[in-house]
Amino acid sequence: MELAIGGKTLRNPVGVASGTFGYGSEYEELIDLSKVGALFAKSVSVSSRHGNEVPRLVETPAGLLNSIGLANVGIERYISEKLPFFETLPCPVVSNVAGSNEDEFADLVGLLEQKPGVWGFEINLSCPNVEHGLAYGTDPKSVETLTGRLRAITTKPLIIKLTPNVTDIGEIARAAEAGGADALSCINTVIGMVIDIEAKKPVLPAGTGGLSGPAIRPVGVAAVYRVARTVKVPVFGIGGILEPSDAIQYLLAGASAVQVGTGNFVDPSLVERVAAGIAEYAQRENIKSITDFHSFID
Repeated sequence: MELAIGGKTLRNPVGVASGTFGYGSEYEELIDLSKVGALFAKSVSVSSRHGNEVPRLVETPAGLLNSIGLANVGIERYISEKLPFFETLPCPVVSNVAGSNEDEFADLVGLLEQKPGVWGFEINLSCPNVEHGLAYGTDPKSVETLTGRLRAITTKPLIIKLTPNVTDIGEIARAAEAGGADALSCINTVIGMVIDIEAKKPVLPAGTGGLSGPAIRPVGVAAVYRVARTVKVPVFGIGGILEPSDAIQYLLAGASAVQVGTGNFVDPSLVERVAAGIAEYAQRENIKSITDFHSFID
């Protein structure tokens, strides 16, 4: 069940996705955090952000549409308030960082590089709710350049989070790997819209939002299948995991690990159940390691 990434090891392949688990303190009384493979913390930006207008969430059939707008405390409070707590946790914490330009990404990684509470970095190039967020995630040259710049700053695991809102996700994955990424997170949310037919306008003030939940699982599994056959670095499968069988689909498709996202809102203990279900399946099917999952589907 162990996974090696960038010279470090995760003891199990089931993490919690950024933006769905806060900073960990919100869940510490609900689950045993030692069972979490990795906590991908809520995104941090250079300055604090209030986020988008409310409402920011709307339920859809088999999914959740969000337009949070990367609301967060900003890097100064993140370092002074959140990192001391991260150091007390029994699971690795990956800082998800979001910048509006290369310099901001570099500044964030540079400020956090030497902090003991940070196990690694997940670079958020794909959030559809923030201006310029898609520009980096959809342009291979920008992805490779930025990844290379961050690779030169940090020795910690560097994970690039990919957007599905592109023509060829494999091309973006190759660019991130060429820039020096240790792993890829696949996928972020899919752009969607819900319209109030009585008000005759979108429910979300921002218009569109990011669709997550079971509705996007087939999209995520297909993206992982494609990316895993394009790059050599490990891939985290994300999108619509509500049962162990959902996570196992990602592993069979080529993922080396998964992240539980919207499912945390449904069942805070889901990550424990998914990890146990993967282990039980592996034992039943005589699968010896995570890489053995990849041998079944061409």
